[in-house]
Amino acid sequence: MRSETASDHSLVLLAVFAHPDDEGYRPGGTLALLARHGVRVHLLTATRGESGSCGDPPLCRPDELPVVRERELRCSCTALGIEPPHILDYHDGHLSQADPERIIAQILGVVDEVRPQVMLTFGPDGLSGHPDHVAIGQCAAEAFRRTDEVAALYTVAVPRSVAERLDMRRVQSVPDEAIALSVNVSTVWETKLAAICCHATQLSSSPMMRAPVERQRLFFGTEHFVRAATRRPDWLEEILQEQCQQLD
Repeated sequence: MRSETASDHSLVLLAVFAHPDDEGYRPGGTLALLARHGVRVHLLTATRGESGSCGDPPLCRPDELPVVRERELRCSCTALGIEPPHILDYHDGHLSQADPERIIAQILGVVDEVRPQVMLTFGPDGLSGHPDHVAIGQCAAEAFRRTDEVAALYTVAVPRSVAERLDMRRVQSVPDEAIALSVNVSTVWETKLAAICCHATQLSSSPMMRAPVERQRLFFGTEHFVRAATRRPDWLEEILQEQCQQLD
């Protein structure tokens, strides 16, 4: 039995990502499921995504994109049922050139504010190899190392078998045996898609959003995580394993 329960509002997860929309594509269903279980899910986003697409056809001018993407991010958080985002306002595409000590200090500031037991971020390869993803993942991992408040650190991942089946050559996959947790998000499928669709400016840039539904279900319908570090037992896997058992 857990010593803490989701209903007592003491359970907190902090997700740390680089761009608006990072919270939706890979972990969005899991974040929504946790929020439905009463977990307070906080999101820290390092940039406003101003180097992204304005849409096809354009939905805004390039100079308007930071404001538009912040609005899209807030829409996504609302759709997922998680807390409003913490935004650090670094330059999109240049996160790897920013002072890592400053980023780590800012992450630790949010940790002190929201007091999470679990953190979630990108792994060392940034999932896609994007330098911003790699940089924020490294800073989040170092922030985890510098605090004893957080019980566990997880990273988003794509198993090698899934990447090979979908012939996704740009994804930095991990060996299947590295996956600690796989979450069936079929019960929040519409919620996850709604969150992704909040990022209207970016939809034309995502090949998966133009793929057949069967391919989308294979890629988006189960979310996978690596347990990057742990200090003591946490509640995340227990809650999500209970959810998966209910679907069996």
